[in-house]
Amino acid sequence: AHSTPTGMITIISRSHADRNVYPSAGVLFVHVLEREYFKGEFPPYPKPGDTSNDPITFNTNLKGYPDRPGWLRYIQRTPHSDGVLYGSPTAEHVGKPTIIEITAYNRRTFETARHNLVINIMGTEEFPLPYQAEFYIKNMNVEEMLASEVLGDFLGAVKNVWQPERLNAINITSALDRGGRVPLPINNLKEGVYVMVGADVPFSSCLREVETPQNQLRCSQEMEPVITCDKKFRMQFHIDWCKISLVDITKVVPVHNSRPDPGTGVLPDIGEYNPPSESLKSRDYFADFLVTLAVPCAVALVLFVILGYSMCCRREGVEKRNMQTPDIQLVHHSSIQKSTKELRSMSKHREISWPLSTLPVFNPVSGEVVPPIHPDSYESTSMPLMQTQTNLQNQIQIPQQQPSGMYTPASCVVPSSITHNSLYSMYMQENN
Repeated sequence: AHSTPTGMITIISRSHADRNVYPSAGVLFVHVLEREYFKGEFPPYPKPGDTSNDPITFNTNLKGYPDRPGWLRYIQRTPHSDGVLYGSPTAEHVGKPTIIEITAYNRRTFETARHNLVINIMGTEEFPLPYQAEFYIKNMNVEEMLASEVLGDFLGAVKNVWQPERLNAINITSALDRGGRVPLPINNLKEGVYVMVGADVPFSSCLREVETPQNQLRCSQEMEPVITCDKKFRMQFHIDWCKISLVDITKVVPVHNSRPDPGTGVLPDIGEYNPPSESLKSRDYFADFLVTLAVPCAVALVLFVILGYSMCCRREGVEKRNMQTPDIQLVHHSSIQKSTKELRSMSKHREISWPLSTLPVFNPVSGEVVPPIHPDSYESTSMPLMQTQTNLQNQIQIPQQQPSGMYTPASCVVPSSITHNSLYSMYMQENN
């Protein structure tokens, strides 16, 4: 970096020398982009003694193109972990050097470092291996499986149950690339990974056990099949045996698809843009206006006139209707209408039984007649039928007199106008 006269700092990216690698066609290729390899290209921390742990990310692309080749994949879990390039080249790439541009970005200083990775794909006599098996490992992520020691342990377990002379890892694919879902970040769940291996001998009886009817039935019921050699993997690798794929490419009929030769992806040079000339003739749009607006409006006006004449000028009227109606029918209709009016007028003056709540109430204390509660709306049922007489002015208490062998109420309330003699006579009459 150097300082300009204006005081701004220009950062110039550094580059490494080219690296050459020589993978084989049909065999898994893994290249690790180590962060330690690029740390020396970036300036250290300001304070001496601090541990340099810059966040570094990588961008990989085929030289001259924005993306990588179709057979090459790249993964980096976090900016503080290494990146990994992996894939399986095919025979059509043999003899064609593939130059991958690798750009490292320092997220602390925003500096970049770049170098080229030259992939020289070599051909092998044993490619392709005729017997290929693909395993689905549920307890692994793709970057964990790409580690050399983990992949070596898995190939050792496969070789133990298969017993081939030559065994190679052909390809590794993340379950997310096969339509899998990202697991929840709980219980240390993994994404899952597909590992394809190839060998030169037929499949062992242990691998063929998944094709038995009993295991196929268990797989259809989402149950784990019974595999005798599963215990040799279970200690480190949890394999889903229902998703294992066994392919014998010697029995597969090749299908040749005639595809067109892809071009370079660059549009041909057809020269500069030539706009139309300014000497264009003007166009008269009056005829288009008449066709678009005037004609529909004229049709709508004609229809409006016809509808208005039919609705207003063609009405029969009451007099014309009566003239066309027979006299006997008019007399019959008139008599019915007259009888209906007479019955309605008579119903208004008929006598009915009035409810008790509409009749006058006699007050035995004062002797006055209390008007009805609601004489005008007697049909309403929201009021009681009888008026409660709770506001009596003068009340007296009858003395407690209990003749022998007789029961007399303890007390009662009577008007003050009633004498004791009348009460006694009433009492004797009731007893007799």
